Amino acid sequence: MGKKYLAQIIASDNEGLQMISACSAGAKVRVSDIKYLSSSKVFLLSIERTKIEGGQNNKKINSICRFDFVDNVKSKNINQKNDKLIIELIAIDYMKNNDNYEINLIFKNNAHIVLTTEAIEVRLEDQNEIKE
Repeated sequence: MGKKYLAQIIASDNEGLQMISACSAGAKVRVSDIKYLSSSKVFLLSIERTKIEGGQNNKKINSICRFDFVDNVKSKNINQKNDKLIIELIAIDYMKNNDNYEINLIFKNNAHIVLTTEAIEVRLEDQNEIKE
């Protein structure tokens, strides 16, 4: 079977971001799998999602959602001390704020992560299929 079902989506505009948002909706994220590497301005989210593209609605896959050029990260209503906590991603959207973008990761139960970035540069990369 190999890696043929593994995809990569790269977004550098609203349209691409909406596609990544649609593919990630309903994804489960463990708090310990959220990383901000401030020295390289990279924000990483390891997600478990259901593959909706290509009509494969029953496949669960691990994917990495990577955001580049991130200057600042703020979170709200997420207990970062609880490593085991799993939160559910509802959508990703953004706002233009002067020269920057604010990318909003919206989770269930009114939890948010806001990324302040210089540009929209987001990559959703599938890692592996989750075997039931």
